[in-house]
Amino acid sequence: MDNSHNITYLTLEGHVELEKYRHVYFLICLIVYLLIISINSVVLSVIYTNKCLHEPMYIFIAALLCNSLCGAMAFYPKLLMDFLSEKQCVSFEACVFQAFVIYTHGSSEFTLLTAMAYDRYVSICKPLQYSTLVKMSTVKKLLFLCWFVPSCENSIAMILTFRLHLCKYKLDRIYCNNYSIVKLSCDNISINNIYGLFNLTVAVFPPVIFIIFSYAQILTVCLKNSKDFRRKALQTCFPHLFIFITFTVTSCFEVINSRFDKNVPHIFSMIMSVENQVIPPLINPVIYGFKLQEIWSKIKKMVWKKKANILLE
Repeated sequence: MDNSHNITYLTLEGHVELEKYRHVYFLICLIVYLLIISINSVVLSVIYTNKCLHEPMYIFIAALLCNSLCGAMAFYPKLLMDFLSEKQCVSFEACVFQAFVIYTHGSSEFTLLTAMAYDRYVSICKPLQYSTLVKMSTVKKLLFLCWFVPSCENSIAMILTFRLHLCKYKLDRIYCNNYSIVKLSCDNISINNIYGLFNLTVAVFPPVIFIIFSYAQILTVCLKNSKDFRRKALQTCFPHLFIFITFTVTSCFEVINSRFDKNVPHIFSMIMSVENQVIPPLINPVIYGFKLQEIWSKIKKMVWKKKANILLE
C-alpha cells in the first residue's frame, strides 16, 4: 500500500514461475491476443462491408464478436505488461475497473446468446411472423439491453466492492477478480456475497432456461419437417449452440475456481481462471466464419480479391 499519494496498490501473485518463463508467457499471450484481434476483426469487417449480411442474425454475431474484443482488451494488455515487469502491481481502482469490464463482458455474453436464441427461435418456429417480431428496431433494443442490464448489475457489485476497506493487498490471481478483491477486506462482506450470488443467478439462469426452452421448441419443429429443413436449421443453430455450451462450461469452471480455489492445485486454478478469456474469443469467430456459409463465402471472396490485387501489382 502506498500512503504517500493515498493510493492503494494490489500485487498480483498468481503467476507460476514468472522469472523463469516470463518471455515464453509473453510470446504465447501476445500471439493469442493478436489472433483474437485478427480473426474477430476479419469476420466483423466481412459483416460490416457486405450489405447482404446486414440482417438480425449477422448483427447479433457482430455484437458477440465486439463483446469478445472488449473482454480481450480488458485482460491481455495488462497481462502482457505484467510479464515484462519486475512487480505485478495494480491500483485498487484500476483493479475494480478491470473486474467490472471482465464481469460485464461475461454477463453480456449470456444476454447476447439469449438474443441470438430468440432470433433463431422466431426464424425457425414462427417464420411468417419473423419480419414483424424481429425488426431492426427490435434488434437495436435487444442489443441495448444486452449491454445495459449487465453494466447496471455489475456496477452495483463494484460499488459494493469499492466501499470496502482492505487489510490484505495480495491477489492470488493474474488478473482482477471481484470475489478475490472482496476476500482481501477486513469488513463484513456478507452483503457482497449475497449480491454476488444474486447477480450470478440473474446473469446465468434466465438465459440458460430461455435457451434450453427455445431449442426444445426448435427441435420439436425440426422433427415435424423434412430432412432439408432440419439440415438448414442445424446449419444456423449449431454454431450458436456450440458456443453457448462452451461458454457455459468455461463460466462454470471460473465460478467454481473463484469460490473453491483452495481445493485445487494452483497451476490448475490459474488455467481455469483464464479459460473464458482464451477459448470463447478464439472459437466464436472460427465457428461462425467456417460454419455459416454466407460469412465463409464472403471471407473467401475477400481473400481471393486481395491475392488478385497483389498479383496484379
